[in-house]
Amino acid sequence: MKFTTTSLFLFLAIYSLFAQDAPTADELLANAIAAQQFAGINAGVAVGDEVTWLGAAGYCSEDRQTPCNIDTRQRIASISKTFTAVAALQLQEKGLLDLDLPIAHYLPDYPAFAAQKITARQLLHHTAGIGGYLSGKEAETTQEYATLAEAITIFQDRELLFEPGTQYQYSTYGYVLLGRVIEVASGQSFNDYIQLNIFDKAGMTQSGIDIFEQEYQNKSAFFYRNRKGKIKNADANNLSNRVPGGGIYSNPNDMLKFGQALLNGTLLQDSSLALMQTYPDVDRGRNNPYGMGLFLYGDNPMVGPVIGHSGEQTGAAAQMMLFPENKAVIIVLSNTALAWRDAFQLSVSLFPLVAK
Repeated sequence: MKFTTTSLFLFLAIYSLFAQDAPTADELLANAIAAQQFAGINAGVAVGDEVTWLGAAGYCSEDRQTPCNIDTRQRIASISKTFTAVAALQLQEKGLLDLDLPIAHYLPDYPAFAAQKITARQLLHHTAGIGGYLSGKEAETTQEYATLAEAITIFQDRELLFEPGTQYQYSTYGYVLLGRVIEVASGQSFNDYIQLNIFDKAGMTQSGIDIFEQEYQNKSAFFYRNRKGKIKNADANNLSNRVPGGGIYSNPNDMLKFGQALLNGTLLQDSSLALMQTYPDVDRGRNNPYGMGLFLYGDNPMVGPVIGHSGEQTGAAAQMMLFPENKAVIIVLSNTALAWRDAFQLSVSLFPLVAK
């Protein structure tokens, strides 16, 4: 078997867990908090149609007095891209979006040098040549963009990083552009489309688009872990410049519903789910293959193929793992930035709960 760096890591981690007495899922969360990996965390596991475990640990308020619970809402950061990919493929199934037409067909006012070359398929695969944030100030902005049409003006006149379709470069802005294409193809705002066609269909009642400075019941405060490993309070930033690429909040139970709905055919046809797991033959460096809104982590002898998505931004580090063979889902959500590797490792530590 040929492993990527990450898939080999997954195999070794799981092998280690099975080779010795492992802590329970609840103990894993408590240990992570004790080690100051996160301020607060909640997580869950589902196998088939059943939620088999939910847990929470740590605190979720600025004063560090309010404990996290299994219903606490957290930012899911870049896991939002999986939702956007599902939306695009739903529209393809309906004949409303052609993945291989230049996006000029949908966005005639987008700068022609890019719009005549870029396709939705390339945006899905991160091979369109769209760049990322130019600075920390751009990523941590508090500026409000009322629409995606406004948000894409941030980057639409910037030079492409390479000829579309020839290389891989992960890009949140690329998914923002895809979100705007989805709006035109569907005739709905991105927020309305996601609500009606994903949240509602999957039965997700505790999820939505994170609106700057809006108060939400039982939603976590934001933290980060500094270079010395200390947990600090973080100031909120405005996600209106990246909604399709990183602007959704949710909680473990809702995210398990999303994963189940994706794997059981509620959201997509089997052929579309298979399409999400294809990837172009371009240079990816040391990165795992990226399908359409999903990283492909490789096959594992204990759990089969592993796919999913990670996320990290202000006040969040998260990981979603999906296991198509036994239709299982693992979700880890935290309120602490600069802790993604720990969220990833924690999700791997939960693999025994979904082993075949």
